Amino acid sequence: MPGGARGLYRRILLLHRALPAALRALGDRYVKEEFRKHKAAGPAEAQRFLREWENYAAVIQQQIIEDKQNLREKTLYGIQLTEEKLNDFRDEQIGQLKELMDEATKPNQKVTISKDSEHKT
Repeated sequence: MPGGARGLYRRILLLHRALPAALRALGDRYVKEEFRKHKAAGPAEAQRFLREWENYAAVIQQQIIEDKQNLREKTLYGIQLTEEKLNDFRDEQIGQLKELMDEATKPNQKVTISKDSEHKT
């Protein structure tokens, strides 16, 4: 992937520092896995991958700003995916989204972040 990927990766991890601990741990793990998987992506796939993560970073940054300014009663992070976007996903990606949703919505989730940024439940 192009050199801009490293900067985007760092930016996302920095943004995650403002998230609640459980979301940060989950988000960090997911971002690391996805960037690792796409390290050798072809140019077209890499461009789409980076564009989607740029969009993600912009949304999360705006939501963090709104949260800090108390513009919303309760901050919800992320966005609802449209049916059109979901239809573009491969079966593997749908499975990953389901796993991510299941992990994010576990009741009484206890997550700690160790010094090496690995997550434990």
